[in-house]
Amino acid sequence: MERPHATQTTSMKKFNPIILISLISAFICLSMNTFAQRHFVHPGLLQSQASLDKIYYAVQNKTEPQYGSYELLEENPLAQADYKMRGPFKIIARDGDYKYTKPKMEADFSAAYLNALMWAATKKETHAKKSLEILEAYADSLQLIPPTNDAPLLAGLEGNKIVNAAEILRYTYKGITASQIEKIKKMIVKVFLPVCDNFYNQPPYTNGNWGACVTNMYLGSAVFLDNLKMYNKAVDFYLNGYDNGNVKHYIDSLTGQVQESGRDQVHTMLGIGCLASTCEIAYNQGDDLYSAYNNRLLLGFEYVAKYNLGYNVPFQTYKEVTGKYSNLSKISDKDRGMLIPIYEMVYNHYVRIKDFQMPYTAKMIAKMQPEGFDSAHMGFGTLLFYSRDNH
Repeated sequence: MERPHATQTTSMKKFNPIILISLISAFICLSMNTFAQRHFVHPGLLQSQASLDKIYYAVQNKTEPQYGSYELLEENPLAQADYKMRGPFKIIARDGDYKYTKPKMEADFSAAYLNALMWAATKKETHAKKSLEILEAYADSLQLIPPTNDAPLLAGLEGNKIVNAAEILRYTYKGITASQIEKIKKMIVKVFLPVCDNFYNQPPYTNGNWGACVTNMYLGSAVFLDNLKMYNKAVDFYLNGYDNGNVKHYIDSLTGQVQESGRDQVHTMLGIGCLASTCEIAYNQGDDLYSAYNNRLLLGFEYVAKYNLGYNVPFQTYKEVTGKYSNLSKISDKDRGMLIPIYEMVYNHYVRIKDFQMPYTAKMIAKMQPEGFDSAHMGFGTLLFYSRDNH
């Protein structure tokens, strides 16, 4: 906002009180506007209200290719309104004494998220009720994620499903009550976030997909909880954190090689997929992390897509921050060519919104479209993002 230029000199003795009142009013309005800009947009994780509306109309009109992605969602057993919960549990873990809960709680949290998507896509209340039933059951029961090796992965991957489902229901479903929302908030704050904070407080010790998935969940939780301090912490980690899960440490600035490219392709795609989801949440909140470090994420996606399409890519031993994984001398062909649904969202942003070129990502999308389900990713990108030409 430009300041008005004075057209004449006014002495203090002759200062017009009307001008003073006008200036005070302008200052108040400016202050209120600045304060309003600090409020979070809701719904505002991976889906805004505008994008949810587009999803609904695409399904109602059977618009392709979105509708093909919806059909994959509709037929998924975890997206059914009559889904039978495997839990809830008081303690959940991916490993250790409670690892028996892993497949059951992962299915439950996926069902909560997928039913929330079905509610958004169809407005059938049975899906909203099912999603809420699962979230509330765990909110009433869950007490602990024990400090096992995989605890940060659990908190990141499964917590992300929870906050995305809860955000959709909270702002689109009138049947959810304030007490139910508070219970879900309490579960996130008391059970999931301490695991994430503990990860942040440790010196870097993991491959980058860990920090990427933790930060994805942390940023989403910050929005759901309207917590600006958490939000800034997650953004700062994405941009500046000393960890392999920070975008500038995870993706090489010249070639796009990913820190885990020498490990295998599934974990590589997990890492860049989580980074992309973090960017999408921030973008819905008015912050463009996609453009960070000269669109570093675009470079990483093109590198990964190119290699997994069968092309050769440059590779050098990656000097990552922990020193534990810096001895990988060649790119890994393990899981090469797997079709993981992470590409549509990023392509939508860089190509449809910003008019960049992503030729290898485009080829990957053409090969796998429509995108469907993946237990470690939010999936169904063709339904959720294909129609989004603006925010």
